[in-house]
Amino acid sequence: MRRRAAALALTVGVSVLAGGCGLNVELADLFLLTRTGQGSKLTMLVNSGGQITCNGRKQKMLSSALVIQARNLADGLANDAQQHLDLPPKPGTVFTYRLKLQQGTIRFSDRDTLHHPLLAQLELFTAQAAQQACGLAG
Repeated sequence: MRRRAAALALTVGVSVLAGGCGLNVELADLFLLTRTGQGSKLTMLVNSGGQITCNGRKQKMLSSALVIQARNLADGLANDAQQHLDLPPKPGTVFTYRLKLQQGTIRFSDRDTLHHPLLAQLELFTAQAAQQACGLAG
């Protein structure tokens, strides 16, 4: 019994030390989003741990609400990505989006969000994350 307890304590201790030694654990990416159009190009890389990189800058943390939203969007848009949804820009388009997920790529414009609620939510997420996490104009 003492040996099991000692082995467990050793395992826990090594895990704590390894975590505190600055091991760089990579978390899976949820998606890579690129927005082009009026203003400057915006690129966002969001990982499953809630970190975001905007335009290649230093990683920042998303709020809990935005992390949940990003995960839900990645899950909800997986089928469209697998189908390689590609909606050409319509007249009056301001922004075009390219979303890369593990399942595939989606292309759409801000005009397509009127008929696709998840794309509208992604557009809103993009503006909120750019402003709140990255300090950029939405």
